[in-house]
Amino acid sequence: MTDALYGDHGFYTVPGTPSRHFRTAAHTGSTWAAAIAALATQVDEVLGSPADFSVVDVGAGGGELLTELAELAPDRWSLIGVDVADRPPLLAPRVGWQRQFPNELNGVLLAVELLDVVPLDVVQLTDAGVRLVEVDEDGEERTTGPAGNAERDWTAKWWPLRSPGDRAEVGLPRDEMWRDITDRVTAGVALAIDYAADPIDHLAGTLAGYRDGRHRTPIADGTMDLTAHVHFESLRRDGDVVLTQREALRRLGITAGPPDYHHDPDAYLADLARATEAAELLNPHGLGSFTWLLHHVGIAPLLPG
Repeated sequence: MTDALYGDHGFYTVPGTPSRHFRTAAHTGSTWAAAIAALATQVDEVLGSPADFSVVDVGAGGGELLTELAELAPDRWSLIGVDVADRPPLLAPRVGWQRQFPNELNGVLLAVELLDVVPLDVVQLTDAGVRLVEVDEDGEERTTGPAGNAERDWTAKWWPLRSPGDRAEVGLPRDEMWRDITDRVTAGVALAIDYAADPIDHLAGTLAGYRDGRHRTPIADGTMDLTAHVHFESLRRDGDVVLTQREALRRLGITAGPPDYHHDPDAYLADLARATEAAELLNPHGLGSFTWLLHHVGIAPLLPG
């Protein structure tokens, strides 16, 4: 899975890959960026508008969000994309681009649909115990050797397997990455946004493949996205705020009501476009069902109910 996604010929090593294969919030338009800018502004104000304020987008893809933010953010803000792919050719000049996480940052760390593509192991309960699941080049699956002690411990704590055939996606690598990157925030907020795994509902797991906008049998051949939902409870720490994207965006002032017409056709069409974007982001059966986890460092929790 690691090689298929991030190897020399991996799915994510080509700039702009996400927009060619699936639609995310960053592809909906400027409304999404306005919401993130509103959150970052709250953090900036709480921190006292420091000179070294940064917004870092980890797993920035084609840089769509950062390009929109470049039009909204104060010049004082540093905007940085982190990704394994090369710098997108149309990225706004003021946006920095690098392959490694910053050693430290003061501001906002964004992990939007990042953790769901952190490679992990899938395990299944069998009559012989908890076994690893393998997939061959044709998509055929089999159970193989026993899971390691760390994987069994994580599964027992966060995703208990009760009946033979039940599966878990072992989120230990995601937990470790999240702890690593959030520990680099000296003050501010780290925000993870992803589809959430539910061990009760997802007895067969959530691992899926996507290519050209269509669901595929997950095969680690480098031609498709390989993704699995994120178990947010294993990420969560004291003081974290967890809520749906629909709830979060509403608290940031995003609404999707029809605009009023003031005898200005161009303004009305612009307002209508924004309302359409907002409706897509708030849809409880679509993008609005994403989960937000806000981890605060040195500041009080944001987005209260």
